[in-house]
Amino acid sequence: MGTVSKALSLLTYFNHGRTGIGLSDLTRLSGMNKATVFRLMSELQESGFVEQTDGDRMYRLGPQVLRLAALREAAVPILSVSRRVLRDLSDETGETTHLSLLQGSQLNSLSHAYSPRHATKVMMEDAEVLTFHGTSSGMAVLAYADPCFADAALAQPLQAHTCDTITDPQEIRTQLAEVRSTGMAQSIGGFEADVHSHAVPVFGPDRQVIGALAVAAPVSRMTPEQKQRILAALRRAGVTLTHRIGGSPPADFPQQRTA
Repeated sequence: MGTVSKALSLLTYFNHGRTGIGLSDLTRLSGMNKATVFRLMSELQESGFVEQTDGDRMYRLGPQVLRLAALREAAVPILSVSRRVLRDLSDETGETTHLSLLQGSQLNSLSHAYSPRHATKVMMEDAEVLTFHGTSSGMAVLAYADPCFADAALAQPLQAHTCDTITDPQEIRTQLAEVRSTGMAQSIGGFEADVHSHAVPVFGPDRQVIGALAVAAPVSRMTPEQKQRILAALRRAGVTLTHRIGGSPPADFPQQRTA
């Protein structure tokens, strides 16, 4: 990993639950030595990517990140476009919906919507890093990603998030073949116990996968009728979102097939 990649990787440890991080915690999270982390964070601070408040040694994201995010949204307004799609999908299914995007080698949750229909619901966190092997979103992305990207992802140590997480690369590859044949991925308790999620890939203008749209529900509510409702609504929503951002699915993507 080059110097630039190392510096940028430090930014991925910030999220909604960890908006400020001290040097010691960054060292522990990254696995780098403290001197290296300090040097990289100092360079990021000089460029405006991170900042420290007066009298506080905690780092937080700086104004340069906001500027780049605004430019990205202006160029490809997927966040604003996705909000309506997520809301409509949540209203139709009565469950939690969320969009995740590929950012380098990571899959990050970008936005979500909750349904008021049930008191018990799957909770999400924006900017959460999702594992490829443990989530339906990750599997939807891997199934349509460049084979080299998928190989690299499955070559990494695969963490067992729950007792139902599949960590055998060969078994995952078998599931990816099924995802490609149906256009739909699912995960039952793979990332969070008692959560049943389905996801479809989202494609960009170059017909390459850029992320995934998902519906997550408690396992107890996933009746056969509810599953069919989610599958139908999710397929339509995935096509809609891809279209609204100017994207197109690859020619062999089975848009009209049912699971």
